[in-house]
Amino acid sequence: MEEKRVAFITGATTGIGREIALTLAEEGFNIVVNCRKEPEEYEEQKKEIEKNNVKSLFVQGDVSVFEDAEKMVKEIIDKFGRIDVLVNNAGITRDNLLLRMKKEDFEDVINVNLIGTFNITKNVVPYMMKQRYGRIINMASVVGISGNAGQANYSASKAGIIGFTKSLAKELGSRNILVNAIAPGYIQTRMTDVLPEKVKEEIQKQIPLNRLGEAKDVAKVAKFLAGEESSYITGQVINVDGGMLI
Repeated sequence: MEEKRVAFITGATTGIGREIALTLAEEGFNIVVNCRKEPEEYEEQKKEIEKNNVKSLFVQGDVSVFEDAEKMVKEIIDKFGRIDVLVNNAGITRDNLLLRMKKEDFEDVINVNLIGTFNITKNVVPYMMKQRYGRIINMASVVGISGNAGQANYSASKAGIIGFTKSLAKELGSRNILVNAIAPGYIQTRMTDVLPEKVKEEIQKQIPLNRLGEAKDVAKVAKFLAGEESSYITGQVINVDGGMLI
């Protein structure tokens, strides 16, 4: 019997990350979910994943802390012996105009979004290199390409992820490790739920498809990048934005 592949998704208890975890479970991957609370808090999500006849593991830790990243990866290797797909999805926002932005708000976003991506990837890559196989999918954003007023911290973190993705693709290609990024536009999640309706309407006018995206729109692209159909694609940034950045 062929061993199931293992996908590790950070920040996967809500929103896009949760949808990616479920989508990959439906594809037959064993799933590892990074969480901030005690793993016992996520029994419902665990059942939802495992109804697809796969195993799941919930690893607690803060991606912005290198030692936490190290500990989580060791826990995964101890249980499954391998990591085939890594989705660096954990991210936060602390929006404000630069004049009003606190130093901590800039640092917190960079620490979770960009340094967190480094911390996890740094610890996963040695195992992928030994396997001579891996798929790394980094969650960027359209604002990492276009910028956005009031999001200098978030845009900088996501632009950094794009540069990180392209550099790693060049470093790891010879080991059959593909590294790509997804740049979502405005997706209906808790992050966008807080926006006033008027703001959402204005955003919608900028989108040729005239709607906000859904988490499953991003998850479908992650599924493609995690599978064999994408075996000649690396170093790319795929926009999932309804045409917003055309």
